[in-house]
Amino acid sequence: MIFVWQRNIVLATCFLLFFWFIEGVYLSSAFTKVPQGGWVSLVLAFVFLAVMFVWQYGTRKKYNFDLHNKVPLKWLLGMGPSLGIVRVPGIGLVYSELATGVPAIFSHFLTNLPAFHSVLVFLCVKSVPVPYVSPEERFLIGRICPRPYRMYRCIVRYGYKDIQRDDGDFEDLLIQSIAEFIQMEAVEPQLSSSESPSLDGRMAVISKKNVQSTSTLIVSEDFGMRDSIQSSKSLTLQSLRSAYAEENPQIRRRRVRFQLPENPGMDPAVKAELEDLIRAKEAGVAYIMGHSYVKARRSSSFLKKFAIDIGYSFLRKNCRGPSVVLNIPQISLIEVGMIYHV
Repeated sequence: MIFVWQRNIVLATCFLLFFWFIEGVYLSSAFTKVPQGGWVSLVLAFVFLAVMFVWQYGTRKKYNFDLHNKVPLKWLLGMGPSLGIVRVPGIGLVYSELATGVPAIFSHFLTNLPAFHSVLVFLCVKSVPVPYVSPEERFLIGRICPRPYRMYRCIVRYGYKDIQRDDGDFEDLLIQSIAEFIQMEAVEPQLSSSESPSLDGRMAVISKKNVQSTSTLIVSEDFGMRDSIQSSKSLTLQSLRSAYAEENPQIRRRRVRFQLPENPGMDPAVKAELEDLIRAKEAGVAYIMGHSYVKARRSSSFLKKFAIDIGYSFLRKNCRGPSVVLNIPQISLIEVGMIYHV
């Protein structure tokens, strides 16, 4: 109430005391009637409290592990733009809960996958404590490492009443937002991290309205999956997409093609980066997520081992996966397992 709603501290205190009084009446009535069955409500309240505490505790431990084990950017810079592996055409959307830095699971990807995409986007979906986030303020785009690495960061912000619909426009808006950021970075060099490679580049709010009205790319649209299937160079991927289209005839995603406008005055480096982005989009988009297993350290206490290894693991197995919550198409999903010792 004080920080989000900007209300007076006296009003917030009165609100708290009022509901504390109501809760105190109910709690005292349950305590006075324990022999007559009042213990049932107390046990149920304790069970729900324990479930919420275990979930919050395990989630916080996992987030702190990511926060304190981020991949050093000096390590990425030392491997060069190829990252020490083969960079294949395509866009890899790496989901992360971190809004800054490179998550530890990315190094796990590099050591377990023989190749990686030519364009990498570290995607962070955040729920902010406001009801709605306007489309003009939804996307935050930034750069990781110098320009030849083709690595970007995107923070997508949703309010707690916003509905994340799988309408097929997310990928296209993301590509247009990155293209707009590349063009904006050429005009405003302070957004670039090339001068300070030890830090992430500054992030810019990319307005959806501005992207649609003054887009850096020329957009042409058609509906259906046939062109998307034929555009893939992999016969195996073509057969998988064909089977997916046959099993889901109700899905007809909009196919968007991007082209660069004729602009002789465009910076050659910016033009080359935009062309790489368009070629990567035509090659396909893959959603890369870490399938993490959280385990307590051997030196942990019995209570912590019980909360993490039994309670938190049980809750994670019986909750919807992140790919379901985020409406990620299964045909494009790549998951790599990793154990977190917290």
